[in-house]
Amino acid sequence: MTSNISQAYPYSSETEVERADAVAATVAAHAGLDVTIAGESSSLDPGERWWTYHHGGCGGTLHVAGYARDQHAVYVVCDRCGKTALR
Repeated sequence: MTSNISQAYPYSSETEVERADAVAATVAAHAGLDVTIAGESSSLDPGERWWTYHHGGCGGTLHVAGYARDQHAVYVVCDRCGKTALR
């Protein structure tokens, strides 16, 4: 088992409103992040709740920002450092 396997497990969950607010605040705090997200992900299907994940790199929380365009994965963004990842 690799050392980062635990990072793929959900940390908590949040409502659609909480998710959208967190992503919007993160995009506003990191220049150019909106372009990155738009280029690498597609919009989400309607959902009531979304998983969040712990970002081991900086200790922030990864929020779902969309679906990855080129892979079968959820596209997430860290609310602390602005990095993106696939889950």
